[in-house]
Amino acid sequence: MNDQLDRRVVVLVVPAVGTWAPPGREPSAWRLALAEDTYEVLASLDRVDVAVAVVDGDEAALAEVAALTWPGTPVYSVSSALDAVAAVGPAAAVVAVSHDVPDLPGLLIGKLFRALSSADIAVCPAEDGSLAAIGVSLPVAPWVVDASPTFDTPLASLEAAKPRRHAVAIGPGWHRLRSAADIARLDPGLEGWDATRSILRGA
Repeated sequence: MNDQLDRRVVVLVVPAVGTWAPPGREPSAWRLALAEDTYEVLASLDRVDVAVAVVDGDEAALAEVAALTWPGTPVYSVSSALDAVAAVGPAAAVVAVSHDVPDLPGLLIGKLFRALSSADIAVCPAEDGSLAAIGVSLPVAPWVVDASPTFDTPLASLEAAKPRRHAVAIGPGWHRLRSAADIARLDPGLEGWDATRSILRGA
């Protein structure tokens, strides 16, 4: 996968309704701050095209998210992670990333792409048992389509469904920001996650 078009990443942004936000913080603003920082991490990667998909997003939601991205970044509405993958266009592999990983090291995404040279699906597990990122080789393997993985799919379910030993690759784990306990995992000494940092400071 040497050509830029062979490697695509899409940030999947969920609706604000029903999502967790720190006490006193507006869920919509919190969601957008996380999405902006996660996008910035991915947009800085070399030889990768980045898009943003909004789950069940209307025109207002799409415009809101598009305002956070660099000009020319595709922003579109989808209904699932696999829909987001299908919408990115021609590619050899695509990694869908949950919007709530503002401090995710870009190196972890590179590891998923490397794993996809032989695996059907490569995942970055989150510490709470969910998934922080899901990468797939294209075309998507039929068994992956049947499994319809989301960021809340247990890793054990994918392991049970895989048709061969190395069909599922497991990358290094990370943390998503979905509870007060997760906030403590952010390292104030690290650069980045500026929008999230601003929300937490009350700006």
